[in-house]
Amino acid sequence: MGRDRARLITASAVVPVGFLGLFFAYPVATVLWRGLGFGGDVALADLLGSGRTRDAVWFTVWQAAVSTVLTVAVALPGASALARSRPRTQRRLRALVTIPFVLPTVVVAGAFAELFVRFGLDDGPVRLRHTVWAILLAHVFFNYAVVVRTVGSFWAGLDGRVEEQARVLGAGRARTFREVTLPRLRPAIAAAASIVFLFSFTSFGVVLVLGGPRQATIETEIYRYAVLRTDFSTAAALAVVQLVAVVALVALANRLERTRPLTQRAGHRTGLRRSRLGGAVNGLGVAMLLGLPILVVIERSLTVGDRYGLTNYRALGTRLTMLPAPATTAIRNSLVYAAVATTIALAVGTIAALVVVHGRGALRHVLDLGLTLPLGTSAVTIGFGILIALDQPPLDLRTTWWIVPIAHSLVGIPFVVRTMVPVLRRIDPSLREAAAVLGASPGRVRREIDLPIAGRGMLVGASFAFAVSMGEFGATAFIPRRPDTLTAPQALFRMLSTPGELVRGQAMALAVILMLVVAIAVLAIESVRGSDEGTF
Repeated sequence: MGRDRARLITASAVVPVGFLGLFFAYPVATVLWRGLGFGGDVALADLLGSGRTRDAVWFTVWQAAVSTVLTVAVALPGASALARSRPRTQRRLRALVTIPFVLPTVVVAGAFAELFVRFGLDDGPVRLRHTVWAILLAHVFFNYAVVVRTVGSFWAGLDGRVEEQARVLGAGRARTFREVTLPRLRPAIAAAASIVFLFSFTSFGVVLVLGGPRQATIETEIYRYAVLRTDFSTAAALAVVQLVAVVALVALANRLERTRPLTQRAGHRTGLRRSRLGGAVNGLGVAMLLGLPILVVIERSLTVGDRYGLTNYRALGTRLTMLPAPATTAIRNSLVYAAVATTIALAVGTIAALVVVHGRGALRHVLDLGLTLPLGTSAVTIGFGILIALDQPPLDLRTTWWIVPIAHSLVGIPFVVRTMVPVLRRIDPSLREAAAVLGASPGRVRREIDLPIAGRGMLVGASFAFAVSMGEFGATAFIPRRPDTLTAPQALFRMLSTPGELVRGQAMALAVILMLVVAIAVLAIESVRGSDEGTF
């Protein structure tokens, strides 16, 4: 690479740095400023001393811990199945288990709420609605893919001959797994568990819908103080507590990821034979866990009285009293926002990836680390920061429609960077040199060599950014509600909060549409990924 091109790429870092500085760092810094008492009238120490805050912090921590333990326990058999599958089957399994992970949180919450209604678990002797058990079940459903993909890919790289030798020496299946396999899997399990804990700790939509008013986490308390009570000072102080905890969790997750040893796929896999009965039981359990809530939503969306039909879908074009616009308008808004957010994430993320790979000095390392912060920071904190920071001229952006896709793109950019950096690093410089020797101009080299190779990473990152934008709920919950800013997850949340069979049927129809769009994005991701790309 020429020296002038390296300088140009390094200079282009002003684009991602400026974008993240204005729309991420500045709002988060504003939250910290007010939360520490410099811009408000609530002292952080006084807030931490209140019983309500202590209860919210304690509930946030212990439900995340229990969710993590349950998810790891339930998902380990799935990780084993993924590790033992053929490459083509692995891609299909990854796609199937990833769909629940990228579903909008309000869709997941709505699916379980409808599941409880269908099986009589919303009221009566066994009641799950508005209990911690509902939250735990939804978190296992949502985070199942994290453990399966992370641990399963690591497991597939282990040499099966070690387990085979233990079996030859007389160890049974259970003892072999407990004393040989499990210790080798601990680094991957620890890395996956830290991610699950982070996602459960910052869970918002699931807790808000399924937990009800009595199950309060730090996330839901920030929302209630900021949006429902307009007490920005208290909300900012709670956000400081959230930020400190999230930063610690992200640091722990990164440390575990760095200490996880790299493995290569073993050539000898005979030690990975599996029991047909165990595989059948595991398959049935996964189908019940991941499939039943989705099937209930689909069936309910088609139910009108005692018959089936498309009435609920057609009714989405009629405006309900709790919405500023029809649900079809919200769907159109979400599609437009997702397209714009994906474009922004792709443009900013591509430049950032080029800087990380080809940039000079410490800038590349700082940018690489800084781009992971929006992914680890709570969407509620980002949305709240935008609400209180970008509220005065010349940065009064709260009432502009494009603040929504900007907020969505903040989460999409890290996905683009994480998928493009490995692809760019795999481009062999000798290909460029050979093309230049044969007379190709620099523009033609980039067009015919760099772009086709980097294109796969761009497509994967763009699909992730699109899926994330379609389901984003935490940040947009703080944006003023108008017909032109109403998103499909926002509309779904309001519909789920309104009693009535007709409204619930339309809510399930809207949830099915969101699930379909996200599923298409996931299938697009897996169709262009390599078989060795098993982690997120």
